[in-house]
Amino acid sequence: MDLTTNIAPQRNGGLSLRNPVMTASGTFGFGVEYAEMIDIQRLGAIVCKTTTRHPRTGNPQPRIAEATAGMINSIGLQNPGVDAVLAEKTPVWAAWEVPVVVNIAGEDPDDFAYLAKRFDGAQGVAALELNLSCPNVAGGLDFSTDPKRTLEVVGKVRDATRLPVIAKLTPNITDIVPIACAAEEAGADAVSLTNTLVGMVMDREARRPMVATRFGGLSGPAIKPVSLAMVYKVAGAVKIPVIGIGGIRTGLDAVDYFLAGASAVQVGTANFLNPNASLDILRELEDYMAEHGMESLKDLIGKGRTT
Repeated sequence: MDLTTNIAPQRNGGLSLRNPVMTASGTFGFGVEYAEMIDIQRLGAIVCKTTTRHPRTGNPQPRIAEATAGMINSIGLQNPGVDAVLAEKTPVWAAWEVPVVVNIAGEDPDDFAYLAKRFDGAQGVAALELNLSCPNVAGGLDFSTDPKRTLEVVGKVRDATRLPVIAKLTPNITDIVPIACAAEEAGADAVSLTNTLVGMVMDREARRPMVATRFGGLSGPAIKPVSLAMVYKVAGAVKIPVIGIGGIRTGLDAVDYFLAGASAVQVGTANFLNPNASLDILRELEDYMAEHGMESLKDLIGKGRTT
């Protein structure tokens, strides 16, 4: 069974994955933490937690709360900064077979470009994912709600690196298609969608929001119908690969995204419940394809689209 997929076919050499199951940024650390628990080399790719120019301590506690059919998080991009990631993480990644995609976030287009230059050519880094859509920091959504801003950021990054570039987009918008088209026009090799929805959970006893920042990002099964619809819309509007994210807990959830037109998927919240979730999803995907006589992932991608 051929599960390979190329998520950057327009880039020289592309970025071919042995299978289409990736982990989502912010839910799998830098991969090192999970390497002691599961066979990470069987994954299609690992997307590490967001890296910024300078270290960030993140938002004040509490910053995680359970929600109906999901969770709210307001971590605030806590990370050790680009210098520490380059010095401490990339040498480890270089010894792995599984590709590592570095998720980056900047305060402005030049900041994104700076980070892209720092990671360009770094050992163990297979691609960059641009966090244009974090709802948990000031201005975090600015780059993915305006096509002009998306075009500017992606264009600056494209000029700064030879690595494949993936633009991660927000569902917190009326129409995601113009944003995805702007990312493609600026040179993105793929788009990943979606990030979390803005949400809130109330503490009834304390009579105040559960998380310190009041609002956070809603993830998990609750957002799957929203993200799935956006994948369907974008896959019909762009020629670059679409990576589906949102509420994927089982192989059948992944199947839905492939039918809608996704070329790969990222597993996020499910990792918190089950460290082996991504590999379980991969196995269930294989079972589904075998049961339906599918020899290749190409037999599945986009087959749920109607004319």
